[in-house]
Amino acid sequence: MSEPHDGPGPGEEQGRSLRDVPRFVVGCEDDEQDMGQTEAGMKSEMFREEDMEDVDESPSERQIVVGICAMMKKSKSKPMTQILERLCKFDYIDVVIFLEEVILEEPVEKWPLCDCLISFHSKGFPLDKAVEYAKLRNPLLINDLNMQYFIQDRREVYRILQEEGIDLPRYAVLNRDPDNPEECNLVEGEDHVEVNGEVFPKPFVEKPVCAEDHNVYIYYPTSAGGGSQRLFRKIGSRSSVYSPESSVRKTGSYIYEEFMPTDGTDVKVYTVGPDYAHAEARKSPALDGKVERDSEGKEIRYPVMLTAMEKLVARKVCLAFKQTVCGFDLLRANGHSFVCDVNGFSFVKNSMKYYDDCAKVLGNMVMRELAPQFHIPWSIPMEAEDIPIVPTTSGTMMELRCVIAIIRHGDRTPKQKMKMEVRHPLFFELFEKYGGYKTGKLKLKKPKQLQEVLDIARLLLVELVQHNDCEIEEKKSKLEQLKTVLEMYGHFSGINRKVQLTYLRNGQPKASSEEEDYKKDGPSLLLVLKWGGELTPAGRVQAEELGRAFRCMYPGGQGDYAGFPGCGLLRLHSTYRHDLKIYASDEGRVQMTAAAFAKGLLALEGELTPILVQMVKSANMNGLLDSDSDSLTDCQQKVKARLHEIMQKNQEFTQDDYQKLASTGSPSLVNSMKVIENPVKTCDKVYALIQSLTSQIRKRLEDPKSADLQLYHSETLELMLQRWSKLERDFRTKNGRYDISKIPDIYDCIKYDSQHNASLGLEDTLDLFRLSRALADLVIPQEYGISKAEKLDIAQAYCVPLMKKIQLDLQRTHEDEAVNKLHPLYSRGVMSPGRHVRTRLYFTSESHVHSLLSIFRYGGLLDEERDQQWKQAMDYLSAVTELNYMTQIVIMLYEDNNKDPSSEERFHVELHFSPGVKGCDDDEENVPLGFGFRPASSENQDKKPNQGSLEDLSQDQPDQALPVSEPINIQRRSPMIRNRKTGSMEVLSETSPTHSSKGCTSHRLFQSCSRQSPEIKPASGLGFEGCSMVPSIFPLETLHNSLSLKQVDEFLNTVCESSSEAHAKTMKALSSLFDSQSQTSLYSPQQPLSSSGSETSLRPPSQPLWHGSIPSSAVSSAGPSSPITESSGLNFSFSE
Repeated sequence: MSEPHDGPGPGEEQGRSLRDVPRFVVGCEDDEQDMGQTEAGMKSEMFREEDMEDVDESPSERQIVVGICAMMKKSKSKPMTQILERLCKFDYIDVVIFLEEVILEEPVEKWPLCDCLISFHSKGFPLDKAVEYAKLRNPLLINDLNMQYFIQDRREVYRILQEEGIDLPRYAVLNRDPDNPEECNLVEGEDHVEVNGEVFPKPFVEKPVCAEDHNVYIYYPTSAGGGSQRLFRKIGSRSSVYSPESSVRKTGSYIYEEFMPTDGTDVKVYTVGPDYAHAEARKSPALDGKVERDSEGKEIRYPVMLTAMEKLVARKVCLAFKQTVCGFDLLRANGHSFVCDVNGFSFVKNSMKYYDDCAKVLGNMVMRELAPQFHIPWSIPMEAEDIPIVPTTSGTMMELRCVIAIIRHGDRTPKQKMKMEVRHPLFFELFEKYGGYKTGKLKLKKPKQLQEVLDIARLLLVELVQHNDCEIEEKKSKLEQLKTVLEMYGHFSGINRKVQLTYLRNGQPKASSEEEDYKKDGPSLLLVLKWGGELTPAGRVQAEELGRAFRCMYPGGQGDYAGFPGCGLLRLHSTYRHDLKIYASDEGRVQMTAAAFAKGLLALEGELTPILVQMVKSANMNGLLDSDSDSLTDCQQKVKARLHEIMQKNQEFTQDDYQKLASTGSPSLVNSMKVIENPVKTCDKVYALIQSLTSQIRKRLEDPKSADLQLYHSETLELMLQRWSKLERDFRTKNGRYDISKIPDIYDCIKYDSQHNASLGLEDTLDLFRLSRALADLVIPQEYGISKAEKLDIAQAYCVPLMKKIQLDLQRTHEDEAVNKLHPLYSRGVMSPGRHVRTRLYFTSESHVHSLLSIFRYGGLLDEERDQQWKQAMDYLSAVTELNYMTQIVIMLYEDNNKDPSSEERFHVELHFSPGVKGCDDDEENVPLGFGFRPASSENQDKKPNQGSLEDLSQDQPDQALPVSEPINIQRRSPMIRNRKTGSMEVLSETSPTHSSKGCTSHRLFQSCSRQSPEIKPASGLGFEGCSMVPSIFPLETLHNSLSLKQVDEFLNTVCESSSEAHAKTMKALSSLFDSQSQTSLYSPQQPLSSSGSETSLRPPSQPLWHGSIPSSAVSSAGPSSPITESSGLNFSFSE
């Protein structure tokens, strides 16, 4: 920074000869710039006080002296040095740094003189003396000193913020007397605390009242896994750590406040006076506690644009605390910004532009205040501030604007349920206690509630043992099962078990084989216990891998930065230009899949609980992603009845049956029917195989060696036997007919056991797997409708709210004004900084994926006869047998900036699909082949980048894109396409310790073959079957890559309109969805304290309320971005 400035300051010459009398330090003349790094361009100039007086004698010559009074660590820090160096460039300003020993040991009378004082508290600083000095000398104070006492106490900070009408989280103060800490107004519940009568449900935050104490804890609800995150002053690369401890601290005074769901980013704001604020985003320390650092070891942060509201907040904070230079923290949540911490004096680190700005603002401020009394001629320079930079994109590059993915959850344990009728008064009391009589139904999921059910079960079992003939109706075996299931895992986590109670006025009608012949009259309760269906460790790995691979769909996502691929997305995300929202239905396995996916996508570390709480929004908003399985549509009931009827015939399928069952003629159904031949005979075989299986397990149980074998996911042989014998009992009813609705459960169980418990070596499992799969492949898809009309009807019942939401996601891409922007001046190397990529991920269960696919297939999006690509896509889909775990439907929207904004060619939509995880015995032969992901011309075959060396990608062609003037013909050999697109590529995923410990270090994320025709088989064997039996996931296949946005929009309109009643339901769902407060996280906080009125009133009335959604950001990774390759023909298959 050594540009020369005008000549030596007055007094400099004498200063040279008087080196031997150190009194104080002055900066900063240029001829001694090379004094070494420690001084970093500051230099020691010594004066006697008399010399100062000499200077003062000629008032026209008098310099303004700015004194820096702070601890040496702060006054010699790099930012301070950089700023003072620039401040010295003002002709009339001299800088004096007070030495630390002077500050600590000398009386204030002996401190150097100054006209303007920059003084601030840090650890060990004698603030009292600084206050005394200011009284004595009365300099211009840049930062008020008395207010710095308040800044050290969080209670005072919050009080001042509240008085100023600045939004802050709802909070309460708990003051404890250190002598008797027991006496305080704190009531702790399992999932909340009550402070001074105010209730804070988890997640909430606990902050020590002393601002110097950085041990802030966040407590998570049991439904998300419980425990707490402990934040602290950065130590190396950690800023927080997850702890299983769920109860609050019992000594010390704290502020309790509600947790704000911020999408995993904190915004730090640095003011220099009321009119200047620099803001930057960093990953929230609460997310996974890992500090992101750049190559120089600095925490990675990104400059951010503040909204007009936030600039106003910065102004208020700066004035309220009387700190010109002031840092504070903002949380952006629910469309609002809340201040959660004020730190007082602090500078931005490593930003040259900030150093320039800060010195300029401070210098001008000092001159404006003091120049008149020193008779210095000075006028405020006019600056051309913030020239808007408008970047243009070159060539016919298409820009990715929106990615929407609907994804099924990962591998889970088998879902199980048990029904029992109960009449004991204790159950009725419980039913009443939780308000069951209001609706006649009750769902118990909370640990406390489940504990009460368990207590009742234990009590009744004890009574049964003591006197056999007592009035307990409940069957002993069922009570025992209830007890066993509730006692599993040794603790309750609300995610994996639930009890439903339904009031039956006249008892239960006798139906199933399970019940005895005697019946009692009078009311009873039907108790349904559901358990299982949890995400397995394999499911977590699948979701995380898929998230990691997903990065590669984004611009720049192919480069390898900081040791892992997909940095383009991470960079986009941290700069607030990736507007990401993740929604999940309210089932635990779906939410955990979403959290694991986010962990892979954003390169996070550690536990899923904090990620779930911060990143995943619960979308149980009127059926957006949840379907109430109890309320099947009439159409679905009819379909199930027809299905049961056909499957009960003890004869081989006739031509007529093929017509009835496979009316769409889909090969996957026809093949299954061929395998089955005679449905009843096949069911007989399946039944016999289940019997053989249960008897084998019983034998194992009798063998002392294997009696207490640990099976996968801490299941025991005992529990496995219960699982299978229940299926054996339920599958074949008393009259010998088969209950077809149990087929999916049988397939589910055998699929699970052949994957995870193969080590048991039970016989005939493969036969059972193959037969039950054939039955399931026939039954499951048909439950969603047999004819096209039925399929559409049922699909609409499930999916209209989601379709509407997708339509909005696509429409809202070209009107991004309200979304937080990256500051354009800092965004060199990031293409087109004003633009956003919006990503919406919807995690859900099988029913929604089936329904959505039905709508795209049968809703009339394109005409198969006229559109060759769509016909091939439809053939491919009808050959897919199962929509397995992690099935994805992906919609990508591109914008061609060279086309007229109103033209149909401006926006271009692609549709991709993957059937998810590979099955246990998917031989390559029977797997249908699509045409790869974004199929490219065959010439690209020889242009594959080398594995691991991706440089040629970045230098290749900066503007690769799809020519969209015509649909791409797959076999066409055209150099034109080749110039714009890379064909296919491989990416090495980061080698995380978990992988290497399994002995498989580098693994490919993408298959390296671009398939142009069905004959070419993909290179197999890249999956991760070798490691811990986590099957790999099928690559995404492109169903269509040249739809216009208008086509898709009109199609969605038609589909949604055609179901008018569903339409009414949707409007209700949407109004709740975009109600400004309801778009909160999983755990919505109460209405925050706000005295500034709701922000919605400030929006122009023309914009609907949901117009701007807060974008998210969670992980930083800076660094030069390679030229962005817009659309490389990738071919996914992921591996562990």
